[in-house]
Amino acid sequence: MKDIAYEELQAFEGRPAAEGGVGKDPVNEPMIRHWCEAMGDTHPAYGGAGPVAPPTMLQVWTMGGLSGHDGRSEAYDALFALLDGAGYTSVVATDCEQEYLRALRPGDEITFDAVIESVSERKTTKLGAGHFVTTRMDVRAGGRLAGTHRFRILKYAPAQRRRRPDEKRPRPVVNRDNAGFWEGVAAHRLLIQRCGGCGTLRFPWLPGCNACGSPEWDTVEAGGEGTVYSYVVMHHPPFPAFDPPYAVALVELAEGVRIISNVTGVPYDKVRIGMPVRLEFRRVDEELELPVFRAVDGGQTFEGGRASEGVRASGGAAEGGG
Repeated sequence: MKDIAYEELQAFEGRPAAEGGVGKDPVNEPMIRHWCEAMGDTHPAYGGAGPVAPPTMLQVWTMGGLSGHDGRSEAYDALFALLDGAGYTSVVATDCEQEYLRALRPGDEITFDAVIESVSERKTTKLGAGHFVTTRMDVRAGGRLAGTHRFRILKYAPAQRRRRPDEKRPRPVVNRDNAGFWEGVAAHRLLIQRCGGCGTLRFPWLPGCNACGSPEWDTVEAGGEGTVYSYVVMHHPPFPAFDPPYAVALVELAEGVRIISNVTGVPYDKVRIGMPVRLEFRRVDEELELPVFRAVDGGQTFEGGRASEGVRASGGAAEGGG
């Protein structure tokens, strides 16, 4: 890794990152429907007569898909080549900011331009040292500005970090709303809340029912059988007492609720959608015990009578409940 004169990076500010970009599809109802279904957004404005697109779909209409876009500028490529050459070869998105100026409707043709708005001085983060690069995209429909999208990334050189032998796994946050769950774990019981008003089961634990609003509840104990509903393999970033890569699964219990945890008994790259699992409790250290799920019958996955290798996307790296 070598230093880059900050003035050399500043010279890229204000230069285009993309010019003359054209959305691959006009704003359309199928994409709006898919987005709303994925997000669980049932607002009538997005599916009724004369629907509008959810404002948060602003960037969707500019994305190039697997084939990408051809409008990226020479300045943008040169900036990233400079950073790569200096050893800042890793990248992580840090935040985005959007401003919505008018609603987009089915049939709107999308165009956009982007500019390199800022490049930071060298910063040191837990991930490693690097530079923050912010681009601003102006999104237009019919030639009129519809919104702006600022996107910031960190181009960095990963920090070399050694795990200390005494490092402990992060502690779960225990509060008055979820203390009963962790008391159950300590007794090797996986407890699910049951609404005292409508009987709906819920997990993670909440102070009230999101179905009927009742604050009354009791618990039922999970039988321990479940299947992998979704999963993600974590490669980076490393956390104290975690050794990547490892699989984090969203397990659907036989009772119908879902919990995020680890799958044991099979390598991380053998976890599959639909894999049957069974609850067990693992002592992580002298202070912490967690519910995890062991693959059943060698982790064979079945859906509709056939072995399945399907993958459903998922995110998240938390473990346990509450």
